[in-house]
This record gives sequence, structure tokens and C-alpha cells, in this order.
Amino acid sequence: MRPTNFPGANMRPTNLPGTNMRPTNLPGTTIETVITRGAADRQLTPMFLCGGLVLSQICQLTGLEGHTIQNWVKRKFISPPIKKKYNRNQVCRIFNINLLKDTFTLEQAVTLLGYVNTNINGSDSGGSSHSGGSNVIQNDIDSDRIDDSRLYTYLVDCLAALNCSDITDSSDSFNNSDNSNSVDIGGIGDSVQTVTAEYQSRHRDAAILLRLVLEIMLTACQAQQVHRRALDMFGRLRNM
Repeated sequence: MRPTNFPGANMRPTNLPGTNMRPTNLPGTTIETVITRGAADRQLTPMFLCGGLVLSQICQLTGLEGHTIQNWVKRKFISPPIKKKYNRNQVCRIFNINLLKDTFTLEQAVTLLGYVNTNINGSDSGGSSHSGGSNVIQNDIDSDRIDDSRLYTYLVDCLAALNCSDITDSSDSFNNSDNSNSVDIGGIGDSVQTVTAEYQSRHRDAAILLRLVLEIMLTACQAQQVHRRALDMFGRLRNM
């Protein structure tokens, strides 16, 4: 069966009006959009208005094979779907693991997420039993845990603050060092502080852990961007 197309899924967005900000994929997905603050919510909220997503839809959104996602469920990296449907937290957990898997092992990715969204029963964060040493978060689990949907939203908002893009024009990246979509590793800490300023936790270390996890995830995203850019530059060199 062919996966269900989502509204606008085949439409390539244009630059944000009045800017040179280019469309890119949301991290860990095939969803193309201009990354600005709130982009994750704008893209994801309409998808869950009628309930959860089935496996074929998630495959379309991530580029993953169905058996890969089922294997992650079997290994308890993701909680099992209810009546064959995945809720928003579970889908965002798949996005989070997918964006980390090229930099970390799956076990490392799940452990990293566990520092902020440790789940006791696997029912509402889309998570697993891998705590990743997050005993601090366990102490105030109800108030301080960050579920995968909220974590993913923070991540995309941080990318917006960094003005990062997953895609760059090959000619710009090869010939022009002043690229508006270039990697800004030095700004990661500042962007995380800005985006998470409203986060309130009962335990001081919960906020520290959240910011550290986001910085690691952002660095992983940018490492992948640098890798893609290097491959693109190498391809242009070979074609000279």
C-alpha cells in the first residue's frame, strides 16, 4: 500500500519572504520547511488532529523502513503503538533517534534521550527503559521530565535561533564562505539558553541536563551538515 500523502508533502517551500532563509528538512524527517521558531508545531499539529499515525505514514515522514521502526519497538527504544497508531510523542521519539543515529549508536542515542525523558512505564514519552543514568530527573519525574515532543520542539527552535539549514546551494557552499545557512557551532550554547529560558524545573540539575542534551543534539545535527557539505564540495571538485 502506498503511504498516505500529507497536505503539502510534495510542495517545495520557497524562501521565507524578505529573507534568504532556505527550506530544509526538519531534523530526522523528510518534511521540508523553512526552519523558524514554532516550525515543529506548525508542521506536526495538523498531522495529529485525527489521532495517531500508522507505520506507513511514519516511514514516509522519516525515510525509514517499516521493519526498522518495528525493530526499535521490539528493542524497547520506542513504546509500542496503540491499535497500530503512534502518538505524537512516539513519532517525535522516532525523529529524535533518527537524527542521532548517524552520529551515535542506537544505544547511545536512547541513553542520551533518557537523561531528560526517563519513562517508568513507557506509555507517555514514547520511550524505553534505558535511563541513561538520569536519576536526577527521576526524583521529580512528573514535573521535570521532558517528553520527546517537547524536546523535539526545543531542538527545532534552537536550530531556528542558529539560523541553520540542512540544505545549502552547492555553488554557495563551494565558492562563498559567507553562507547564511552555514554552521554556527559557537552559537549553540546561546541558542539553547534563549530557547529554554522559560523552562522551569523543581530540580536545578534538570535544566542543566536539558541544555546539555540539546547542545549534544544540535552538535550532532551540525556534524551531519558539515559531512554533507564536505561530500558536496568533493563532488564539485571531481567535476571541475
